[in-house]
Amino acid sequence: MNVPMPTRAPYPFATIEPRWQKAWAEADCFRAAQPKQPGSEKPKKYILDMFPYPSGAGLHVGHLEGYTATDIIARYWRMRGHNVLHPMGWDAFGLPAEQHAVQTGTHPRVTTAKNIQNFRRQIQAMGFSYDWSREIDTTDPAYFRWTQWIFLKLYEKGLAYVAEAPVWYCPALGTVLANEEILTTPEGPRSERGHHPVERRPMRQWMLKITAYAERLLQDLDLLDWPESLKEMQRNWIGKSEGAEVDFPVTDSSQKITIYTTRPDTLFGATYLVLAPEHPLLSSLTTPENRAKVEEYRQASSSKSDLERTELAKNKTGTPLGSFVINPVNGEKIPIWVADYVLASVGTGAVMAVPAHDNRDFDFAQAYHLPVRHVVRPISGKMGEKAFVEDGVNFDSGFLDGLPTPQAKAQMVDWLVKNRHGRAQTRYKLRDWLFSRQRYWGEPFPIVWRDGHPQPLQEKDLPLTLPEMEDYQPSSSGEPPLGKVISWKNLSNGSVRELNTMPQWAGSCWYYLRFCDPQNASAPFGQDAERYWMGNGGVDLYVGGAEHAVLHLLYARFWHKVLFDLKIVSHPEPFQRLVNQGIILGEDNRKMSKSVGNVVNPDDVIAEHGADALRVFEMFMGPLEQMKPWSSKGMEGSVRFLARIWR
Repeated sequence: MNVPMPTRAPYPFATIEPRWQKAWAEADCFRAAQPKQPGSEKPKKYILDMFPYPSGAGLHVGHLEGYTATDIIARYWRMRGHNVLHPMGWDAFGLPAEQHAVQTGTHPRVTTAKNIQNFRRQIQAMGFSYDWSREIDTTDPAYFRWTQWIFLKLYEKGLAYVAEAPVWYCPALGTVLANEEILTTPEGPRSERGHHPVERRPMRQWMLKITAYAERLLQDLDLLDWPESLKEMQRNWIGKSEGAEVDFPVTDSSQKITIYTTRPDTLFGATYLVLAPEHPLLSSLTTPENRAKVEEYRQASSSKSDLERTELAKNKTGTPLGSFVINPVNGEKIPIWVADYVLASVGTGAVMAVPAHDNRDFDFAQAYHLPVRHVVRPISGKMGEKAFVEDGVNFDSGFLDGLPTPQAKAQMVDWLVKNRHGRAQTRYKLRDWLFSRQRYWGEPFPIVWRDGHPQPLQEKDLPLTLPEMEDYQPSSSGEPPLGKVISWKNLSNGSVRELNTMPQWAGSCWYYLRFCDPQNASAPFGQDAERYWMGNGGVDLYVGGAEHAVLHLLYARFWHKVLFDLKIVSHPEPFQRLVNQGIILGEDNRKMSKSVGNVVNPDDVIAEHGADALRVFEMFMGPLEQMKPWSSKGMEGSVRFLARIWR
């Protein structure tokens, strides 16, 4: 007779977990000691998650993977006798709440507060050891007062300026979008959010001079314990190159066109010159008989994204201006063309075309039957039929004949300088940061305009808060929503407030510093608190998604370096060690998405299995950095594992 095995008693999470979560909260177990407080004599550890945007959808299990990992590390260091700072807050300004306000009339503040409440509830149900006394919200005037204060420091230092910039404007969203927020589609460029048509418009924008810090942002990567792949992404984004500027005189004119090239050794092979459609000299250099075609071409290119224009696989298009320049190295007259594979934002917006030694120039020359002149050959082997773009040896290059590429480059730069036709130049792909948004729900700029000039507000006038509104829709002219509040916009002394708001990036550029001293009402943070928590190279461990590998981290590093130069922070880098968590896919191996219906809601998992089982499974799924699919069967394994321990 078979005796049935007794069923294993399940782990009674429904009674144990809430009881202990309540006990931890009441005892304030996870509060970190400030400098000079009891407990601050211990060595410190600062363990930080990239704080979330509180969306209407709530948390999903992907968020919780990183939070579980940092919680384990925080608890480990506490048990090892360290004073651990492990805070949580909300990156709460942003377009989704504003779009919801446009559609429903609900104030973004109301939507944001409701979403924060839901996120907080979900996170607390997981039993993480956050110090909730330090909770911050980027939309709180007590917080964004200091975001505005930092902007004023950037302005005083000459790092914030106004420029007329060709930008992507989305009429449906009523705002300017960054290049990274534009999708290339068969129908043309579209906004990543909402998939709306976008267009190029010249608009007055605030810019931040991040390019002034390009070299330090590059060099100081060597100070950091970050994955090499991520450092490489930042290096590529900064895009340092060494080369030369060359001046090409325009025939029958006093004008000249300056180009930048990383291959000055190929100057003898230049057979035409190309301007970007946005180049300021385009109109003045176009002959009357070519004007109609050039204008038609310029208009057509304005609806293309930078990605579309520079796509290597696409057919190259362009049209001649009818004017010519002189190649300074050999006196040859070569034609000027306009082509959209040249971008105004890269180099000088003009290139010397050497089709024999550049793939894009070669494709263009083939399409329009322009001459191809070889001036560099391989050190060994034969020339191919396409462009030869590697280093080699110069020939048919006058005084460069027989020189290998590195020496030929140096010799040509010397010749250009000596004959006043050019100069050595170091350049970066990194562009200044477009810092304006034509939105309501963002930090107002602490700036007023008087007689056409920007004037900073005084520190005593901060925070400058948003006015109450009922209509958040921007005007069709592109004027931001704030322009509708006449009483807020126009001041009694005749000056006018800046109507743009800051991008969502602003609040996330320095939040890790506010966590050091979040109740400080007289400064963004106290010096003692900053030196204590940011000692030994900054945040000890920073964990977040790889989607922030470039922009957020680059922007935060830039602001931090500015604060370091102003002696407001004590170390040149904010995040000593960084780990990128992988994405958790749905059970169907696709990215979790509401539209696909494969999102796993942690509320459901906790209700069925408990927070401990969910935390165990998040860590059992595989290495933190890897992408991996969710598995209901795997979840059951974690439940059985806890039941065994409980017995």
